[in-house]
Amino acid sequence: MQIGLIGGIGPAATDFYYRNLIQKFASEYVKLEITIVHADAPTLVNNLMNNDTDAQVAIYEVLTERLKDAGADCVAVTSIAGHFCISDFKAKSTLPVVDMLLCVQKEIKNNGHTKIGILGTKPVMESKFYSSISTAEVVIPEGKLLDKVHKAYVDMATLGSVNDEQRQVFEAACNQFINKHNADAVMLGGTDLALVYNSENVNFNLIDCAKIHVQELFEFVNG
Repeated sequence: MQIGLIGGIGPAATDFYYRNLIQKFASEYVKLEITIVHADAPTLVNNLMNNDTDAQVAIYEVLTERLKDAGADCVAVTSIAGHFCISDFKAKSTLPVVDMLLCVQKEIKNNGHTKIGILGTKPVMESKFYSSISTAEVVIPEGKLLDKVHKAYVDMATLGSVNDEQRQVFEAACNQFINKHNADAVMLGGTDLALVYNSENVNFNLIDCAKIHVQELFEFVNG
């Protein structure tokens, strides 16, 4: 089976999926069949902030048809922010949609997390991962820090690179989650946060949504 990815939103997220899918399939000695199409990150951010689900779903529909024509058997969106319209997209997609929200919720439940902090865009944080987490309390950055995290994340995702000032904003939020709210894990609520964090450079539990999604994609095409 061939995986279809809607990438570009942002470039670092797409790179993360591509590299990790290659690594996962190679480690299991399975041949990877994949096609990637490009969606525009600034357009997504604009549609996200305006909650324009119809406009974003229409973009996904066009891209999905390209993937289908290329032989893809399923489609996945390589952006957590891009999941703001995932329910509407699933209802219209001509290919099965491998939904990140569902597999992340399952992972959180299986690992027994009870309180998690979340980083990402403002809509992702304020909606607490689009209200998809039912088994744990979700906390978000407080006060002005919420807007600072959003700006740092969007700027990082658009350019595909992170600077020291952005790192400091994310660190401040993580410290607030853990030291003030006693969160037992921090969720990377934006795929591009792989530019900042991985399981080897943190001293707290990390919920890496993109890695969970990659595992779900592997299981979907090899199930």
